[in-house]
Amino acid sequence: MNTEQFYSLFLQSGKVTIDSRKIEKNDIFFAFSGDNFDAATLADQAINSGALAVILENQDFENQDKNIFCVASTLEFLQELAVYHRQQLQIPIIGLTGSNGKTTTKELIHAVLSERFNVQYTSGNLNNHIGVPLTVLSVRSEHEMAVIEMGANHQKEIEHLCTIAQPDFGYITNFGKAHLEGFGGVEGVIKGKSELYDYLITHHRTVLVNENDFIQVEKTKGYSPTITFGKDTSDYQFELFSEDHFVGLQYQNVKIISKLTGEYNFTNLCAAASLGLHFGIDIENIKKAIEHYTPTNMRSQIVKKGDKTLVLDTYNANPSSMSVSLANFISFEGSTTIIIGDMLELGEESEKEHQNILNYAAELGFTQIITVGENFKQVNSISPAFENTAELIEYIQLNAIRSENVLLKGSRGIALEKSIDFI
Repeated sequence: MNTEQFYSLFLQSGKVTIDSRKIEKNDIFFAFSGDNFDAATLADQAINSGALAVILENQDFENQDKNIFCVASTLEFLQELAVYHRQQLQIPIIGLTGSNGKTTTKELIHAVLSERFNVQYTSGNLNNHIGVPLTVLSVRSEHEMAVIEMGANHQKEIEHLCTIAQPDFGYITNFGKAHLEGFGGVEGVIKGKSELYDYLITHHRTVLVNENDFIQVEKTKGYSPTITFGKDTSDYQFELFSEDHFVGLQYQNVKIISKLTGEYNFTNLCAAASLGLHFGIDIENIKKAIEHYTPTNMRSQIVKKGDKTLVLDTYNANPSSMSVSLANFISFEGSTTIIIGDMLELGEESEKEHQNILNYAAELGFTQIITVGENFKQVNSISPAFENTAELIEYIQLNAIRSENVLLKGSRGIALEKSIDFI
């Protein structure tokens, strides 16, 4: 069984899934196995649930009469199928990576482009070596373009994902202190994320450039084609403004206010608006798309709870995103409590970076500082510190938070959002 032979069956399918619990009629189930479980044992069950075909690695469960096929590697076959499918697609694909803001930018771009086109885009955070091929395979004949998010925590990963997604346009949101352990420091982050540039330049594709980011400018110097924003001489110029803690942008005489907090989201808005304008979308429709977009993914999300304003940013955290979140939050009027969780995957820089953030928070002068996670607890001698969110919940049940404004910011693994019901 090779990908070209299997492709005709794929075209008859509803979707590709790796979750046996979500199989629907005519789906293709890729049976990924872990250390303690062989998903191939679910092959017959998947067919009985309506699956059109199953791909697995264990030959004992192969039954070609039932469209249960054994391959050397389910992962490699998934990726090869995605590459083959991508080669058949005649639509523009926008690739997106960066240290911070990838998912928010992806959703904004999708919202804007959807004003005119049928756009497929990465669901949730399916942005890795499994998620990217799944996203590519979710692009079907009715779609007119796609936005594919690519995440990475080590070098050569973006390079590999580009060979699968084969983007025609690309944008790197920024270069920050994220996944330092895997990348080997900030320079490693820049090199790893810039693999998107390497692909785009090598294949003469279009790069979206924030000309206020000197790294983006340096990495794309002298290259064409580009789409630019950020400077008076850029293709598109936007002005920043804010309203009731929400960030907005102005293009010519049109003011657009989002439902996102933090000036750090301004460039995310600019990227989406620039692509919209490039693809011929009227600024009034861009305004409608951005103003209707409501973040619900625990990223720069404002939640009103009684007399309190909560800022939810609990999906990801690194020193770069933590610093700008704190700088934004101190501008809120009234008393302020910050609940900050550990920043993960920092390697040998972890202790220093957690101490730097704690020092910065103290300098800003928040009403109350609470930390959650072992890394913060090791360096925190000035405020309440808890090893996990369960301990935090016990504390706030006995010690009500009085502040009018509460920021929750931490890595996904800390799960600070579990404490919301108790604030």
